[in-house]
Amino acid sequence: RVCLLSPNVQKDDTTQADKSQFTLPDGTSIELGSSKYRAPEVLFSPELIGEECEGVHEILSGSIQRSDMDLRRILYQNIVLSGGSTLFRGFGDRLLGELKRIAPKEVKIKISAPRERVYSTWIGGSILASLDTFKKIWITKREYDNEGAKVVHRKTF
Repeated sequence: RVCLLSPNVQKDDTTQADKSQFTLPDGTSIELGSSKYRAPEVLFSPELIGEECEGVHEILSGSIQRSDMDLRRILYQNIVLSGGSTLFRGFGDRLLGELKRIAPKEVKIKISAPRERVYSTWIGGSILASLDTFKKIWITKREYDNEGAKVVHRKTF
């Protein structure tokens, strides 16, 4: 509701961030300044909280770059935002800007942001779980207890 992703974090860090009031569920009112854009910034810069991993834009671009060469252009043109974290104001624009910076220059990037994206991961999981083909790779507790983690490889690869 209050948090947003800044298109230019360095600029926002050096200027006075707009402060806004937010009322917590218990009725307490708090004032938020730069923390409203710093909190979601960890999605793109995990090192801010001490994590040694890539940001969401780098993970996405890396996944596309590791796919079949013939699919890459199609994948870059069919990015669909999904899940609650994509609801931060400015997420789509920030992702697009970061991808343009690191993706091959000749590629066109298109990002779709469906309204129902907060539920899309659950909807997709529900559809997947209802497929007969998916039921064949379900792992029971008994199978896991008998075989351990290797049952995952046996049933899925």
